[in-house]
Amino acid sequence: MTDRIDQKLTELGLSLPTAAAPVATYVPAVEAGGLLHVSGQLPFRDGAVVTGQLGTDVDVAAGQEAAKLCALMVVAQAKAALGDLSRVVRIVKLGVFVNSAPGFGDQPEVANGASDLMVALFDDAGKHARAAVGVAALPRNAAVEVDAIIAVTA
Repeated sequence: MTDRIDQKLTELGLSLPTAAAPVATYVPAVEAGGLLHVSGQLPFRDGAVVTGQLGTDVDVAAGQEAAKLCALMVVAQAKAALGDLSRVVRIVKLGVFVNSAPGFGDQPEVANGASDLMVALFDDAGKHARAAVGVAALPRNAAVEVDAIIAVTA
């Protein structure tokens, strides 16, 4: 599957970033019971966190791009934890947290940036359950944060 994912990334004009190191007391991913739990990942572009609040200074399209960048980092963390992506069986669930202004209600549309990438990379195995949640603030003032649960082979 790793070769297939690499090919799809190339077709999409994307590449996996270097998996980000934790900035506090946690690990990027934990494998237990056939599942890989990936900690929340922030959107990085050119080494900097994409910041801002949806409904104030970030529009839905930019939020979708930030969610996509988070999803790329989730995949990079999975690859770092598993050695390669051939062990991925299915993307089980994404949690998408959107830095939202009061009254902003387009979290599902923003979250589609992450969801669409998972389906583009993993086909049917990328179809997942999801939560799209508006929050008042995120670490480093990130626009979006995404965590994941991924089914993996032993």
